[in-house]
Amino acid sequence: MATATKSKVKVHPLADRVAIRPLEETETMRGGLYIPDTAKEKPQQGEVIAVGPGRYEKGEKIPLELKVGDRVLYGKYSGTEVTVEDDAILIVKESDVLAKIG
Repeated sequence: MATATKSKVKVHPLADRVAIRPLEETETMRGGLYIPDTAKEKPQQGEVIAVGPGRYEKGEKIPLELKVGDRVLYGKYSGTEVTVEDDAILIVKESDVLAKIG
């Protein structure tokens, strides 16, 4: 069974997938110029809000290393971005997560 989320969004990833809430960039001004949302780079850091039960390999269940609350780095074009109840989340395979932060 999937681990419960800490947020109001109820997402239960399947297999070896994790749901990540991307961390927002706090900088909106750079050198006095306004950078519109369309020109900003996508964030590559986020917080894990739900994890799947794990994957099966040769008949054995292998649990995930990540857990709810972990801050992670992920690839720029990894996963699938979805909106659930007005909350943008990213669903990626655990293998697409590059590193845990902290």
